[in-house]
Amino acid sequence: MRFHLEIDLSALPQPHDAELGRILRYWAGNLSHYDLSVETSESIRDSAYEEVGSWRVTA
Repeated sequence: MRFHLEIDLSALPQPHDAELGRILRYWAGNLSHYDLSVETSESIRDSAYEEVGSWRVTA
């Protein structure tokens, strides 16, 4: 299995590093709520709830 995280940095509000850090902390903390043994995916949203990327688990 592989975990893929894709974020469009140009879609993030300024400063990019603060928002990217928030996204990474949020998803790292929430991964325990997902069954990572099956293929799955979900969109990633910034603090303004705008879609800025996605993550997925693939075989």
